[in-house]
Amino acid sequence: MNTRLIIILALIFAFLSPSLFAAGGMASEHPKFVEQMGNFAAQEKEAGIVNIMDKIKFRASQAPFLLVATIIFVCAIIHTFFAVPLTKKAHHVQHEHDARIRRAMEKEGLPAHASDMVSFKATMLHFLGEVEAIFGIWVIALLGAMFYFYDVNAVEAYMTGVNFTEPMFVVVIMALSSTRPVLNFAEDCLSFFARFGKQTPSAWWLSLLIVAPVLGSFITEPGAMTIAAMLLAKKFYRLKPSPKFAYATLGLLFVNISVGGVLTNFAAPPVLMVASPEKWDLTTPEMFIHFGEKAIVAILASTLLYYAIFRKELQEMGKKLADTDGDGKGDLNEGHGPIPLWITLVHLGFMGFTVYFAHYPQIFILGFLFFLAFRMATAHHQHPINLKGPVLVGFFLAGLVIHGGLQGWWLAPIISSLTEAPLFIGSIILTSFNDNAAITFLASQVEGLPASLKYAVLAGAVTGGGLTVIANAPNPAGQALLGKFFGDGVSPGKLAAGAIIPTIIVACCMYFFPDAGIDEMFSKEVPGEAKVEEVAPPAESLNPE
Repeated sequence: MNTRLIIILALIFAFLSPSLFAAGGMASEHPKFVEQMGNFAAQEKEAGIVNIMDKIKFRASQAPFLLVATIIFVCAIIHTFFAVPLTKKAHHVQHEHDARIRRAMEKEGLPAHASDMVSFKATMLHFLGEVEAIFGIWVIALLGAMFYFYDVNAVEAYMTGVNFTEPMFVVVIMALSSTRPVLNFAEDCLSFFARFGKQTPSAWWLSLLIVAPVLGSFITEPGAMTIAAMLLAKKFYRLKPSPKFAYATLGLLFVNISVGGVLTNFAAPPVLMVASPEKWDLTTPEMFIHFGEKAIVAILASTLLYYAIFRKELQEMGKKLADTDGDGKGDLNEGHGPIPLWITLVHLGFMGFTVYFAHYPQIFILGFLFFLAFRMATAHHQHPINLKGPVLVGFFLAGLVIHGGLQGWWLAPIISSLTEAPLFIGSIILTSFNDNAAITFLASQVEGLPASLKYAVLAGAVTGGGLTVIANAPNPAGQALLGKFFGDGVSPGKLAAGAIIPTIIVACCMYFFPDAGIDEMFSKEVPGEAKVEEVAPPAESLNPE
């Protein structure tokens, strides 16, 4: 991509960002349906409605648009399961079109040019099969329904109230993490652990799926996903594993990244949503003590189990490689060109700057513009920058945020009506169909939620973050970077199958490990805002001593 064009796009992105996520920046009032969502709990309490299904029916009758919005969201989810068949159909249509054009040109004695091969039908089918575009496509239907039920002012008010900080952050952190200096630095760090296994495919596979996810607690989960996925592409997927092993590794990566960020209070999106003093006031020491240890055990157990299952295949991969260190085993001891230390440190500084100001897009996007200028000045030590992947992932997350903001009307009654075990399991399931940060955010709005239920919903949200692409914000980045190794695209069903065993292991660690400090961690008095639900304390305790 032309560097000048990149800078122009980034400038546009920067100047538009304040208006994109300033709440109500172009509208004086919240749209009617948003106000209704905030009033449902009080209306139900006044009317004596307590049954969960009665609550959902009442809300749907009061604001039919919300029901339509959920139906559209479900259609978008179903669409993701047809992404691979649509992509295959697009390729088939394109091949037929190319063959038809070549035959026509040969009859006329003319050469076929690339511009002659453009097929509108194939291009549209390919676009409809692009997973990262699906939720954005269905936003068109959502906004159309919003306009039908209300007016253009409602559309304007809702869209200017949506917070696009997370999609913007993911775009920037992906772009930074994929640079040559950062990748080389990460590879050198991870090679320290791979050397214990002679840098064989097995050693690299274990290092990338154990160490990289844990590093996500410090460089954020999107950053860890980008680095782990790009190095897995280089160290593992290019060796052409079997489809079963390929999906198992992808599912394991998604699960490990989801739980690997809980050692701190800022790296995992579902934790970040509730960590502030105004909500659940979660500190990094508390997260490490009550979540981090369980996460590390779960990551080790899941990865070692999969290693035991696929050990022979990893060994076969090693036999196909050259033995560069003379120990009789094929290895991945691949060198890379030297990069001056100061350039690497500057790149890491830009990453640290972006993570520190993750809540302020005007600041971290400004920093990204300076980074692009620095990259131009050090181009001889860089790979060509490619923003297509990060921008597509940002588009995916932006669409998900737009849809997700209208699902609280039915999620909140479900969350507020469940006791500990059902809430833990329910959070895992709901996370599969919603961004896990949305689950914890909605839970933080429930008034009087006991400490054990707060733990249940947060633990469930991070546990289920690897089951689907939409379950956790970094997952689309991993799919975008590794999708080329899965033929026509990643199958949602096969991804879930690859992630189910690690998810069960994480669930067991989070639910059954005794933890006497949960009540103290979640029972702190915090200044709360207006809440949307009330819930009675449950009769049982999640982590009994």
